[in-house]
Amino acid sequence: MASAPGIPGLPMLYQDMVPISSQEHRNWRVRPLQSLAILSNVHALPLTVEEFPIAQRFFPIVFSSGADSVPLALMGLNEGANVFVDSEGNWREGVYLPAFMRRYPFLLARLSEQSEELSLCFDPTAGQLGDFEEGVRLFTDEGEPERPIKEMLGFCEQFEFAAQRTTAFMKDLEETGLLEEGELTIQHPSNEQPYIYRGFRMVNEQKLRDLRGDQLRKMSQNGMLTLLYAHLFSLSLTSEIFARQLDQGKVPLPTANG
Repeated sequence: MASAPGIPGLPMLYQDMVPISSQEHRNWRVRPLQSLAILSNVHALPLTVEEFPIAQRFFPIVFSSGADSVPLALMGLNEGANVFVDSEGNWREGVYLPAFMRRYPFLLARLSEQSEELSLCFDPTAGQLGDFEEGVRLFTDEGEPERPIKEMLGFCEQFEFAAQRTTAFMKDLEETGLLEEGELTIQHPSNEQPYIYRGFRMVNEQKLRDLRGDQLRKMSQNGMLTLLYAHLFSLSLTSEIFARQLDQGKVPLPTANG
């Protein structure tokens, strides 16, 4: 099966994309994702603003550098380091799994640049969907969607709405002038030189405190202020992430910046 034509760059993790078809995939089944080994070398995943309140309990939340900045949950401070996935691909028990991963291998996409309609697609390289003997059917014999299709379609639609709200949030945040290139410094007794991590953006806390008048009132009323403090509070988890990396042997020499 070929990928759907006309699709620009795929999101991270996705290697290919095929639209779900009640004709082509009528007898297919979906199996649970048995392992999260795909995240073993992924140190950050995109977040939507709705996830900030719960994500701040587990991950430092930062913003990507460059144009079209997005919120990110840091799962490691260095490229290729994820302290929440063990050597067998198991996700750390009790830790929140971002929606970006929970929708995988599905996503909504336009099948051509001219199309305004979003279609439910999947990544065939994930190995979850196929003409298997085990698993849950995608369609009835009559070609009607079964529960997995209905549930994932609903989830992907919610994710798209959340992504749109996150885009609007980022546009408003850029206009405030509060975002700046970030730097996190960790001094560990095992080394004289500190570990310095860059390559992301963060809110300038002092500028946020200095806000007054209409701008502060607007940010309080539209909920942005709560989200920004969730981001700032979450940064205290950096030392915990670093300690886990150190325990797992995933911390390079401090001469290498994150």
